[in-house]
Amino acid sequence: MVFRNLYSWVLLFSIIVSCQISEITEADRESVNRYESWSHYLGDPARTHYSSLGQVNRDNVQNLEVAWTYASGDIGEDNYIQCNPLVVDTILYGASPGMKIFAIQAATGEPIWEFNPFQGTDQVSFTRGLAYWADGEDRRLIFSAEEKLYALDALTGKPLADFGDEGYIDLRKGLGRDVEGLSYRYHAPGTIYKDLIIMGALNSERLPAAPGHIRAFDIRTGEQAWIFHTIPQPGQPGHETWEDSTAYKFIGGVNNWTGMTLDEERGIVFVPLGSAAFDFYGGNRKGANLYANSLVALNAHTGEKVWHFQTVHHDIWDRDLPAPPTLVTINHNGAQVDAVAQITKSGHVYVFNRETGESLFPIEEQTYPESDLIGEQAWPTQPLPTQPPAFARQRMTAEDINPNASSRDSLLAVFETIRSDGQFVPPSTEGTIIFPGFDGGGEWGGSGYDPNTGVLYVNANEMPWILTMVEQAQEAPKNLIALGQNVYQGNCMGCHGAELQGSNFHGNAPSLVNLADRLDEGQVHNMVRNGKGAMPSFAYLTDTQTDAVTAFLLNKEQTDDMAVQTVSEKEVGQLRYNHTGYNRFVDSDGYPAVKPPWGTLNAIDLNKGEILWKVPLGEFSELIEQGGTPTGTENYGGPVVTAGGLIFIGASKDSQFRAFNSATGEELWRYSLPAAGMATPCTYEVNGKQYVVIPAGGGKITEQRGDQYVAFALPEN
Repeated sequence: MVFRNLYSWVLLFSIIVSCQISEITEADRESVNRYESWSHYLGDPARTHYSSLGQVNRDNVQNLEVAWTYASGDIGEDNYIQCNPLVVDTILYGASPGMKIFAIQAATGEPIWEFNPFQGTDQVSFTRGLAYWADGEDRRLIFSAEEKLYALDALTGKPLADFGDEGYIDLRKGLGRDVEGLSYRYHAPGTIYKDLIIMGALNSERLPAAPGHIRAFDIRTGEQAWIFHTIPQPGQPGHETWEDSTAYKFIGGVNNWTGMTLDEERGIVFVPLGSAAFDFYGGNRKGANLYANSLVALNAHTGEKVWHFQTVHHDIWDRDLPAPPTLVTINHNGAQVDAVAQITKSGHVYVFNRETGESLFPIEEQTYPESDLIGEQAWPTQPLPTQPPAFARQRMTAEDINPNASSRDSLLAVFETIRSDGQFVPPSTEGTIIFPGFDGGGEWGGSGYDPNTGVLYVNANEMPWILTMVEQAQEAPKNLIALGQNVYQGNCMGCHGAELQGSNFHGNAPSLVNLADRLDEGQVHNMVRNGKGAMPSFAYLTDTQTDAVTAFLLNKEQTDDMAVQTVSEKEVGQLRYNHTGYNRFVDSDGYPAVKPPWGTLNAIDLNKGEILWKVPLGEFSELIEQGGTPTGTENYGGPVVTAGGLIFIGASKDSQFRAFNSATGEELWRYSLPAAGMATPCTYEVNGKQYVVIPAGGGKITEQRGDQYVAFALPEN
């Protein structure tokens, strides 16, 4: 097998010498040329983010220029792009900020077709990717929009009438539980195995919530082929890990919202799962709670479990597995081992044998404190790998308070009143530091992998958050406003905050202060019932509860006594505790309270279980102008790794698109995007020219919004 160009040989030699990475075998060289297209989410079914294209390389990347831009439309306050584009032959497929699906010419950006799943409504949503399948002339583009799974003709954009109900199926059907009125959606693309598309779900993170069962559907007809119960039912392995034997009837979550990874040859799909609902209090779900927070290997044809590993027992920290794992082949104890690498929000990498689930590095069950919340039973130990080292800091101390913060004394004063003892310290009413935060460590952008070297590349956040629990009223409310406040605290406070101040954790939840100045009663009532943008529907609330929370939000006066029917926790999810919202620990200027770095890009040699290098990812221009050095920023979206010796990544808050030397971490090139590129890029070749494309949609942690897909290429000779 001959490499594509001389540069690839030079690059391979330089990496071996400069990084002292394990010897590369001929089998490795043979496998590299598989990675030439971008017709799958994150590059390939193995989710490597890798391309064997090397036309753009370390020697010429500084010459990259904009080849074309495509304005997809739909810029709005609730809209943003997180879509990793697909490229099939000469067509690029993507999604607009409001989730219009489109096809354009991959070499020019010229539009071909557009499809709006929300035509005629004001509904918006987003997707992180699409799925493509073909059999002869039958070419299908598959994606989900809220509760519906669509199949389009990939060449025309028209729904395919033979798939479900004239081109779509309702994903809420076939779960084995009534989920009417509950939030059920999937922002990741389905995973295609032969003639099946395997789907997960994004569900509510508090009760009531739908279950996150994994299901496969016939890609031609939409008929359900199999189901794997992520919350085991009686007689199924794992059911004994729930103290309440009826938990499968009412507990929700335990879902795959990230996407999955497929070993095509072995027919194994690797499914990373999230926590059980409610995220931060498990008094009603005592036990280890399988298969929550587990990496589960399933037979892709039948849905039968092959093996599993639970990374967090009885999760009360929202430590969902945040990204699809990466299939890797590494040199372990003198042998080449096909493995699967899973990153975590806590900043760890677990590496397992793909077939057996055996960990390639030691894992230790470490002891942690008990919870002092009434009714909570935190699990006494948690499993942590001893190698590779964590790629994010694990504990914040008083010495870690940012020395340059303008309000350092006030930060110290806050710090002294809350708990900060590292990973897996139970939530508390005085407040507990979650560090790395709710958005990692690792996040949904996932990790890139170079099959030439065995090196894993992962970007990380290092933002502290404060989790504060509050005990909810146990007595029945006496009037409509009091009931509305209870409904708000139980269903809305987690996103919009205890003081209605809003947050940007879940889709930029806006402030609700003085809401009556912006919306009337009918508008609020409708939004609660039907949802909008990232906000899910709360249709499960009774009419009285909806009226009550509307009155509370609009600050309507109501003092009349009223009888409030009491219902069980299982019926409405009214637990003993809730939390005050997702609150970053920041200084008076909005910078993280912890000293930098606040965002990093990391290279991890999986052959040796070592971190090769770590560099800041992103910067604040105002701090640079004051003479500071790059601090890194929070970042969302993953890397692309190429045979040109490069890592391309946007993700950072500063709207820069960067190329790094994959061997050293040196920044070689950057471009200022029209809005932050909080999506994973793609790279591909058309007519002998290599392109690199990133969506520039902004949003999330930035105020600026955008709708452009920006393509880069080398200039013509």
